[in-house]
Amino acid sequence: MGDSEQALVHTVDVVQDIGDIAPADWDVCAGTENPFVSHKFLRALEQSGSASPEHGWAPHHLMVKAADGSALGVAPAYLKSHSYGEYVFDHGWADAFERAGGTYYPKLQLAVPFTPVTGPRLCVRKDVEFEATARALLSGGIDAVQRLGISSLHATFCTEVEAELMRTQGLLLRTGEQFHWLNEGYQSFGDFLGALVSRKRKAIARERRQALADGDVTIETLTGAALTEAHWDAFFAFYMDTSQRKWGTPYLNREFFSLLGQAMANQVVLVMAFKDGVAIAGALNLAGPNCLYGRYWGCTEYIPALHFEVCYYRAIDFAIEHRLDRVEAGAQGPHKISRGYLPVRTYSAHWIAEPAFRNGVAAYLDQERDQVDDEIGALAVRSPFRKGG
Repeated sequence: MGDSEQALVHTVDVVQDIGDIAPADWDVCAGTENPFVSHKFLRALEQSGSASPEHGWAPHHLMVKAADGSALGVAPAYLKSHSYGEYVFDHGWADAFERAGGTYYPKLQLAVPFTPVTGPRLCVRKDVEFEATARALLSGGIDAVQRLGISSLHATFCTEVEAELMRTQGLLLRTGEQFHWLNEGYQSFGDFLGALVSRKRKAIARERRQALADGDVTIETLTGAALTEAHWDAFFAFYMDTSQRKWGTPYLNREFFSLLGQAMANQVVLVMAFKDGVAIAGALNLAGPNCLYGRYWGCTEYIPALHFEVCYYRAIDFAIEHRLDRVEAGAQGPHKISRGYLPVRTYSAHWIAEPAFRNGVAAYLDQERDQVDDEIGALAVRSPFRKGG
């Protein structure tokens, strides 16, 4: 049976616990490029109860199977009873829909919970035909929305290729922006600084000195067997402090971090700052084969410029040392531009069942995309890099 023929003979299953899917079946579809769509990461979220029906994330994963039962494609999917933890904001849509007498929640979300990282949402085995299998996953999602009688399907932080495929299938496209550092073949942090205009180069060098001006402060980058439960205890305290100040309610519980360390220690990159031997700040990253993904930061003591050192500059150090292509520094933050992180476009796609509401959202998104394009263009002008460098 050829690839195209195999992809057309299929069933689409809905699975309500990632643990009911064999890791090998999931990962052969999800691939190894993005750690957040791996079975291990999603399993840690669900097993810890961080992503659970009780917290508004009811697993509803989609799986396309060939006639022989083998997995052709998977999609991480959740029935959402709210719009928190997504980083693509549709609270206004929900309010408008419900003021008009509709019921916006639950909705079906193709996403990695609490993770504003671009990655595959229609995960297809490399040895089968991509478009046919991806369309089957997408059709399975739309069928689930219609069968359940719910408002909508959303694919957030999907790839550009997926976004274009979804557009051809009638979904509405939405764009956003993030800030990424690109490795232009640098051999050292000094090489990176050399690519910047003088005043930005001097400002970064000053911040790095400032972060360590107190001789009692040391910084360690921990991964693999170097990670201990004591490190997770300290980092969880940082995470709780930051999340309670920013969101009010933390998304992740303590068990998640232990499970993450047990399952993915070699992909965890935990940058920790200590003062007199006591942990005072930390930044959690995950590493893929080509990228370092910054996720969470927190501290219990303020030291000038320590945030920039722990979150951004140590991430660049790690990427250069390990020959990674880029560092993705997470959501928001134009302040990252002066530190070498430049604006890039992100994508999501949306299928809305009610035609009148769909038309209203489509008009809004037309305007929003233009605004995002204008903003990215304006921010790019602020690049700290030397022209022609």
